[in-house]
Amino acid sequence: MTTLDLSSNDFLGTGWAFPVRVGARGIETVGGDEDVRQSIHLILATAKGERVMRPDFGCGIHDLVFAAVSTQLIARLRREVEDALRTYEARIDVLRVVAGTTGLAAGRLDVEIDYRVRATNQTGNYVYPFYFREA
Repeated sequence: MTTLDLSSNDFLGTGWAFPVRVGARGIETVGGDEDVRQSIHLILATAKGERVMRPDFGCGIHDLVFAAVSTQLIARLRREVEDALRTYEARIDVLRVVAGTTGLAAGRLDVEIDYRVRATNQTGNYVYPFYFREA
């Protein structure tokens, strides 16, 4: 019988490193918490319709790039992020999504995501920079 070493986080899975890189041993992979973080980034960075074989995959925030910044935009941005992560990253529970306006002058909203990895009950935080162009 094989025992599972929970301290290694191997049970969270292993996936291709993002961006995809080829090293001396072939395609580089990441595992554990880093795989989860890269998956979050990949989901948020992919626009819906971008993947031909999975047109629903991704996040709807890319439709908001030219929208004027308002409370409605921030609320929709938060909702799009929450929906995408709940749909496509089953290893986490989304605890909180906040769109910070500190980078507003630079044309950026910092989307802060607090999450919990279901298998380990470990919390994590990821900040996704959303760049927009004022309409």
